[in-house]
Amino acid sequence: MFVELGARLDGGLPVQELPVVLVIEDDPDVQIILEDALTDGGFEPAIAASGEEAVTLLKSGLIKYRALVTDVVLKGRMDGWEVARQSREIDPAFPIVYITGAAVRRWPSRGVPNSILLEKPFAPAQLVTAVSQLLNAGTSPGGPVS
Repeated sequence: MFVELGARLDGGLPVQELPVVLVIEDDPDVQIILEDALTDGGFEPAIAASGEEAVTLLKSGLIKYRALVTDVVLKGRMDGWEVARQSREIDPAFPIVYITGAAVRRWPSRGVPNSILLEKPFAPAQLVTAVSQLLNAGTSPGGPVS
């Protein structure tokens, strides 16, 4: 059953809105996989194709994003490390999940504290688990997952 956000069922209480997760991925094929995984996991994904776009969305405050999922290597001037750093300037406890295939070794020095890194390739369920873990625990420390 499809229900619009903020809609009411049977005239009763408002339907609870799904947690919105900002996803930064510049590959359209990977965007679809991440979007489907998060949707199936009970989240509302919002896709940004660049770090610059994501930071603009975060700073606007128009949407209350509950977590950030970012590829580390992005087209443009800003990589995922920088986007995460800037998002933590806005909210020091903002949950961050990094995804990468090439930058795993840099996570200890470049990643923000209390973040999780998923190494590509990973199962879609691992993404949902990582986001859920960070949201459910506030900001529990994570580590690389392969």
